[in-house]
Amino acid sequence: MPNRILRSPNDLNADEIRALYMGFNSPITVQDCGEKCALHNPSGKPFCCDICEALPAAYKSEWDTLRETTKLWHLYQGDECDSQPHSQDSLSNDDLPSSMIPLACLGPEACERENRLLSCRQFPFFPYVTSNYEFLGLAYDWAFEEKCWVISNLGQVTEQYKEEFIRAYDKLFALFQDEFDSYAIKSEEIREAFIEKKREIPLLYRDGGYSLINPENEHIYSADENQLPRFGVYR
Repeated sequence: MPNRILRSPNDLNADEIRALYMGFNSPITVQDCGEKCALHNPSGKPFCCDICEALPAAYKSEWDTLRETTKLWHLYQGDECDSQPHSQDSLSNDDLPSSMIPLACLGPEACERENRLLSCRQFPFFPYVTSNYEFLGLAYDWAFEEKCWVISNLGQVTEQYKEEFIRAYDKLFALFQDEFDSYAIKSEEIREAFIEKKREIPLLYRDGGYSLINPENEHIYSADENQLPRFGVYR
């Protein structure tokens, strides 16, 4: 634990950012999931590595750390995707927390895994927090259901990745209440969205296995891998 007062992740220094990265570095699946989805993206890039589909967000402390050691990232200018078809919603940064900024990278062919942002490492997942403020596990960004191969193949997510994800966010949440609160809000948003869809929320449970959450009453049901949904071309 840092021996000084930290108000937000932007108070983390370069060594602390690097330690966070080192502890959350495993690939999501054994196979290269980007090869699975790139086939279905007109740009030929994995959706998660295409800034015109999923605009990366970084803590300012990440940007301060990375710009000293790599040319992989630059501040998002807003015109990088003018010549490429893209999902307009993905390019909006209006909803970004004030502690985060949009960045753009040089593309998947230039990726430096050790210099990926935390948002790259967690995609397509986010920490799911109940209305009683319990961090239960990994939920996915439902906007990418039709695009992301991983979302349709949750059973392929490795235990190592899940453990590193949970450990990283346990550390962040222990330090920064605002970060926990922001994911509590996002979790409320997924509950509202799935109430409208009349569907249960799939969850990679922090204690292992899979669960389905009733978004109305938040009852949790154990699930088998074959009960998890698949979408679009990945059915």
